[in-house]
Amino acid sequence: MSVTLPQGFSAAGTTAGLKASGRPDVAVVANLGPSQAAAAVFTTNRVFAAPVKWSREAVADGQLAAVVLNSGGANACTGAAGYADSVATASRLADRLGAVVDNIAVCSTGLIGVRLPMDKLLPGVDAACDSLSTDGGAGAAEAIMTTDTVSKQAGVTVDGWSVGGMAKGAGMLAPGLATMLVVLTTDAVVDAAALDGALRRACRVSFDRADSDGCMSTNDTVILMSSGASGVTPEPAAFVDALTDVCVDLARQLIADAEGASHEISIDVVGAASERDAEVVGREIARSNLFKCAIFGGDPNWGRVLSAIGVTDAAFDADDLDVSFNGVKVCRGGQIGEDRSLVDLSGRQVRVTVDLHAGSDSATILTNDLTYDYVKENAEYST
Repeated sequence: MSVTLPQGFSAAGTTAGLKASGRPDVAVVANLGPSQAAAAVFTTNRVFAAPVKWSREAVADGQLAAVVLNSGGANACTGAAGYADSVATASRLADRLGAVVDNIAVCSTGLIGVRLPMDKLLPGVDAACDSLSTDGGAGAAEAIMTTDTVSKQAGVTVDGWSVGGMAKGAGMLAPGLATMLVVLTTDAVVDAAALDGALRRACRVSFDRADSDGCMSTNDTVILMSSGASGVTPEPAAFVDALTDVCVDLARQLIADAEGASHEISIDVVGAASERDAEVVGREIARSNLFKCAIFGGDPNWGRVLSAIGVTDAAFDADDLDVSFNGVKVCRGGQIGEDRSLVDLSGRQVRVTVDLHAGSDSATILTNDLTYDYVKENAEYST
């Protein structure tokens, strides 16, 4: 269940020596066609990395032959020289694949403000190309890890066509997008315009709603490529649903692996006057350090939820708010509800439901109880 689940894709991960740990650090995902339609979304941070600048230009025509990714260095805030390094990386892969350089995307992740060692990276690209395989998705997913403790992969198959994906991210997780690199693949026959629309819809309810620590990265990139190798053109709604399922799966994996987290929290806001209101309320709760501390301490402190709701401009009546923790309605009508001792927060999964009773729209925000109460030996703090 990864980027090589769909037909028409090969991938590989290899070790080029970019990481002091000696772990894999270069990945390539190649689209074997017959189609090379593509779409992508990127960080909205005004400080963005060289590979983001390059890849925005590369995907502008809706075509990508491949993407090369490295961990061990973000190539961010490295000036013209860093941009030249991204160009050189794309050129190397294009030469090896016989592709047009403008159809190669580049992604980097790691420490900001450090030049990449090109004498190691370019041979790493060569090695990855030599190892490309239709079974190489797992290796590619491992090679893009930074402070991740596990690789992140997902995939679904529907009526003869598939969507696959891989992601990395464990810190600086906050919209827009999160601090992530994501590569998504499909063998469905979908043109570039439809891919772009589907990707933006899927990201809106998945990666854009994953909010761990409120920090936005400089390198966020989500790339979607279609090989068309299945020969099947799915109904647009069915394709969006499958793509969204994969994106939500990967987003949940990102939150589960967030640095220092002991709980994965889903904040469901229902009964909102608009989807926008639901998102605003959910994000405010997710970014409350007091709320996170309560969950870490096993305390279903609904007062901290209400206080977070109260600073938003969402439509609600303070005397008509309901809050539930793992199905126990501890707050009813803005007042004391069921006995909070009935709530069990001993498990890793926590679901908080807020009913605003102001309409029919809803949204779910994914977060965790990030505590920062540990030290990772030789951690590769990264974007």
